[in-house]
Amino acid sequence: MAALIGASAERRILVAHGTRSASGIATAHAIADAVAARTGPVDVAFVDVRGPSPSDLLRESDRPTVLVPAFLAVGYHVRTDVPRHVATSGHPAATVAPALGPDRALVGALLRRLREAGWRPGDTVVLGATGSSDPHARADVRTMAGYLGEAVGGAVPVGYLAAGSPTVADAVAAARAPGRRIFLAAYQLAEGLFHDRLAEAGADGVAAPLGTAPEVIDLLVERFAQSR
Repeated sequence: MAALIGASAERRILVAHGTRSASGIATAHAIADAVAARTGPVDVAFVDVRGPSPSDLLRESDRPTVLVPAFLAVGYHVRTDVPRHVATSGHPAATVAPALGPDRALVGALLRRLREAGWRPGDTVVLGATGSSDPHARADVRTMAGYLGEAVGGAVPVGYLAAGSPTVADAVAAARAPGRRIFLAAYQLAEGLFHDRLAEAGADGVAAPLGTAPEVIDLLVERFAQSR
C-alpha cells in the first residue's frame, strides 16, 4: 500500500450532496474509503436530505480539518452551504478545498464510462447533468462538456434534469441525426433518482455515474493534499 499522506492530527471530511438512494449513499462511502486508503481516515458529511451535516462533524473536534466538496460544479452548495456550515460550527481551523469539478482529469473517467455503455468513436455524446439554478454551476457543466468534446472530437451539448435549460430529453432530441447513435455521459458521482431519469431521455445508451473511478479518487486525494 502506498504511504499515507497528510499529518495524522489532521481531520478530513468529504462533503457530498445526500440522497435517499441506498446505493448512492454506499457510493459516497466507497469513494471516501478509497481516498482514506491513501490519506488516512476520511469522514463523510451531507449538505442535504440526510446527515451528518458538515457542521455536525465540525462540532465534534477542534482538530485542524480539511473539507473537500465532492461536487462536480461550483453551485449553491459549494459557494454557500459548505461555508455556512463552517461558520455556524465555530470551528477554529477548518479549510474548504476546491470542489471536485470541473476538471480535465475527469475526462478519462467519463470516456471509460461511455465505452462501458457501448459508445464508439463517431457516436454523438450529450453530457447529462442534474442541473442547478446557479449560473456558476451551469457554466461549470458547460466547461466540462468542452473538455469532453475535445476528447471525443466534436461538440458535446449539455442537458439538465432539474434546473437549467435545455432538458436532457430536449438536448438528445436536438442532437439526433440519421445514422448516428446518441450516448449520455452521466455527469454524476452516484446512482439515484436523477441518474435513473437519464434512461428516460431517449438516448441509445446511458453511461454509469463516475463513482469510484481512479480519476475521481486521484483528484480527491490531490484536493486534500493541496489544502493542508
